Amino acid sequence: MLPCAAEKNMILQNVTFKQRKGEFLYVIGKVGSGKSSLLKTLYCDMPIQKGEAFILDYNLRKIKSKQIPLLRRKVGIVFQDFQLLTDRSVNDNLEFVLKATGWVGKEAINERIQAVLSQVGMIKKGYKMPYELSGGEQQRIVIARALLNSPEIILADEPTGNLDAESGSKIVQLLRDISDNGTAVIMTTHNYHLVQNFPAKVKKCEDGQLVDFDMNDY
Repeated sequence: MLPCAAEKNMILQNVTFKQRKGEFLYVIGKVGSGKSSLLKTLYCDMPIQKGEAFILDYNLRKIKSKQIPLLRRKVGIVFQDFQLLTDRSVNDNLEFVLKATGWVGKEAINERIQAVLSQVGMIKKGYKMPYELSGGEQQRIVIARALLNSPEIILADEPTGNLDAESGSKIVQLLRDISDNGTAVIMTTHNYHLVQNFPAKVKKCEDGQLVDFDMNDY
């Protein structure tokens, strides 16, 4: 069960699902249905009230505060609103994250930055400031940031919500490619057309539940 301040304000309950390595999962539903709250529980930004929940061998009901940063290094998070540092370049944004997560050595840091920028097709954009990039380009940098520590799972919360249709499709394709390479991806969205164009397993937040959903029924 996922609470919102108090049990009487429960967001989701009786949630049951498993996510395997390299699996791509959509979580769909209306705004306010609990999609983002579900992801927040997975990176320990919101507590779970009852039941059992494990991610990457961490027990989310019993995890200690000092363990949360260790978990988050294994989980890449992609936000709808980018959350890039606007006063520094793309390279400096990525360097900041690497240093904050324990990386040392200028050469190693630079090599990792170049590797993730290449992976998201932004190898020539490292010197740019965020405001010099399009929305789709900024989201690619956010995905690069999520990949820095080679996460086992990526949580993407409405990653196409601020993008036009073409840019949104390219971002979903990029996330699908990442999934095909072995990283599990959970992506929330209310854009059913993207789900139809890039089919994968689907769960739906509806009436306080997380249920299986067949896009053929849409």
